[in-house]
Amino acid sequence: MDDAVVVTPGKVPGIPAPLRGLFPLLVALPVLFGLQWALSDAPFATYLLSVMGVNVILAVSLNIVNGMTGQFSIGHAGFMAVGAYVSGVLSLALKEVAISGLPVVLSDQLFFVAALLTGGVAAAVCGFLVGLPSLRLRGDYLAIVTLGFGEIIRVVVQNTEVFGRALGLSGTPQTSSVAMVGFWVFVVVLVSRRIAGSSHGRSLWAIREDEVAAEAMGVDTTGYKVRAFVVSSFFAGVAGALFAHFVPIINPNSFTFVKSMEIVVMVVLGGLGSTSGAILAAVFLTLLPEGMRSAFTAMSEEGSSLAQQVDQIRMPVYGVLLVVLMLSRPQGLFGTRELWDVLPRWMARRRKGQS
Repeated sequence: MDDAVVVTPGKVPGIPAPLRGLFPLLVALPVLFGLQWALSDAPFATYLLSVMGVNVILAVSLNIVNGMTGQFSIGHAGFMAVGAYVSGVLSLALKEVAISGLPVVLSDQLFFVAALLTGGVAAAVCGFLVGLPSLRLRGDYLAIVTLGFGEIIRVVVQNTEVFGRALGLSGTPQTSSVAMVGFWVFVVVLVSRRIAGSSHGRSLWAIREDEVAAEAMGVDTTGYKVRAFVVSSFFAGVAGALFAHFVPIINPNSFTFVKSMEIVVMVVLGGLGSTSGAILAAVFLTLLPEGMRSAFTAMSEEGSSLAQQVDQIRMPVYGVLLVVLMLSRPQGLFGTRELWDVLPRWMARRRKGQS
C-alpha cells in the first residue's frame, strides 16, 4: 500500500508548487545555456552528458508505457532507430541548404529542430501503426510484438541503401549540443509529470492496476494505451534524432535488442511509474561503464585492454543489479513515488532515529 497512487481532484500529484507553471522553463533555459558555455572546451564531457541525456529521454518515455500504463514493451530501440535514420537522412539532404537572411548557425539549428521533429513524428507514426493492433494484446504477447518490431526495423535498415546498409549512415551534421539535449530532457520530464497528474494519466494508472476493472468502468483501454504508446514513441524518435547528430556514424548495431533491454533495466531499476527514478537509474547506468573503465585502468597495467571489454560484461553487471534489486526491493528504487515524495520521509526518519 506504500506505493499506491493517490490523486487529489484538481491537483497534480507528487509535484511541488515551484515546479508548476512557467517557473521550470525560466530556470532551465539559463542553466542549459550556462552548461553549454562551460563545456565548450570539454568534448568528452559534452559527449558523455549528451549520451546521458538521450538515455534519460528514452527511460522516461518508456516509463509512460511500462510504468504508468503497466504494459511491457521491449522494442524501444526500434523507435529510436526510426528517429535517428529519418532525421539523419533529412539532415544530409539539407546539409548544403541555408535560409537566406539568417546567420548560418541559426539556419543550421532551425533545420536541426525540423529534423528532430520529423524523426519524432516518424517514430510516433510507427508507434501508432504498431500499437493499434498490438496493444489489444496483453503481457508477454505485447512484448513479443514490440521485440519483433525492433528487429524488423534493424533488418530493414541493414538492407536499405539510403540508410547506409550495415555500414551505417555517416556525414550527418554534428549540430546537436548539451543545451538541446537538456531541453528535450526537460520537455519529456515535464510531459511525463503532466500526464501522470491529468485525467488521462489517472486512466493510465487505472489500466495499470486492473485493466479489466478499468474497462468495466468505461475506460477506453485500447485508446489510452495507444495514445501513451504514441507519445512514448515520439520521444524515443527524438532521442534517436539527437543521438544521430552528435555521433559521427550511426549503424544498426546501436539499436539492437540489447539497447532495448538497457532501457527496460533503467525503468525497472528506478521504479515502474517513477519519473525521477527513471532519471536517476539512467544517469547511474550511463556512468557505470565509464566508472568500470577507470577502475580497470587503475587496477592493472592491462587496464586499457580490459577497458575495451566493458561493453561485453556490462549486461551481466546489469543482470546482477536486477537480481539484487528484485530480491531486496521488487518495486524498484522509488516504486511509483517520486524523489520529492521520498526524501522528506527519509530525512524525517533519520532525524527521529538520531533523537
